[in-house]
Amino acid sequence: MDVRAAPAPWERPTPAGDAGGGEFWAAAAEGRLLIQRCRACAHLQFYPRQLCTRCGGTPEWQQASGHGTVYTYTVIRQNGARPFNAELPYIVAVIELDEGPRMLGNVTDCSPEEIAIGLPVVAYAVLAAEKVGIPFWEREHPGTPIRRSRDTSAS
Repeated sequence: MDVRAAPAPWERPTPAGDAGGGEFWAAAAEGRLLIQRCRACAHLQFYPRQLCTRCGGTPEWQQASGHGTVYTYTVIRQNGARPFNAELPYIVAVIELDEGPRMLGNVTDCSPEEIAIGLPVVAYAVLAAEKVGIPFWEREHPGTPIRRSRDTSAS
C-alpha cells in the first residue's frame, strides 16, 4: 500500500492510536492494510474486535492485499462541517476486500458520475499524524472505463 503525505495542514479528525485499533492505524502509516483472522476458526473480519464474530475465539492481525471492489457507495454533496465542506462532493464507499471482509472508506480519484458498484479499487494511506495512516481508495487501473451493469452497449 502506497503511503502519501497529508495535505498541509491535515484538518480531518485523526484517530487515537488506542482502543484495540492502534496497530491498524500504525500499520497503515507503514503501508500495510490489516484485517483480523481468528486463531481458532480462521474467520477474517474487519473492524477490529477483541473476539471473533463467528466463534468467539481470539483474533490476530493479518496483512490484507489492499485490493477490493466497491460493494456500495454514497456521494456526499452537502456537509457543513469543516474540513469536509471544502471537499464536496466526495464518495464514501464500502469496499469488499479480495480477502472477504468489508471496509468503509473514501474513493478519491473518480467523480460521482464515474463511481460504480463493482469498481476494482486499491488502497493507499495518507499519513495523518506520526504513526497514524488513514486508508483511502482509488481505481485499481486509472483511466479504465467503468462498465456499469446496466450498460448493454458492449453486447
